[in-house]
Amino acid sequence: MIEKINDMHVLYSVELQLDRDQIITVGKLGTFHFQRGTYIYIGSAKRAIISRLNRHKKVDKVKRWHIDYLRPFCEITKIITYELGDGECSLAEKLRKTKEGTLPIPGFGASDCKCRSHLIYLGAHHSKKEQSQSS
Repeated sequence: MIEKINDMHVLYSVELQLDRDQIITVGKLGTFHFQRGTYIYIGSAKRAIISRLNRHKKVDKVKRWHIDYLRPFCEITKIITYELGDGECSLAEKLRKTKEGTLPIPGFGASDCKCRSHLIYLGAHHSKKEQSQSS
């Protein structure tokens, strides 16, 4: 796993790899079909970002956030922290555009804001494409 973590930062992205298609119930948000591939979840922690990220790494836990429902089916491949900037909604949109991703689940991770989603889908071949570009 790649980690670029600064405990003074407030925002973070967690890259997840889902190895096969899954039907997952995400709390009250509903039940969704998740395609295999790479996802990025964007979140924030105004205090104790390290504790929040360590919690996301755990699989067995009380489910509190939308990512908690997805996490047992995925492997975390990368974690990056960011300064506050314009907030997690702006970071989610910036990463979606930069990485040419889509928003597969409306409202995922965005229950306390008005943006479309904090979960980005990069596709099934993203990891292989990224590895070949770094070779």
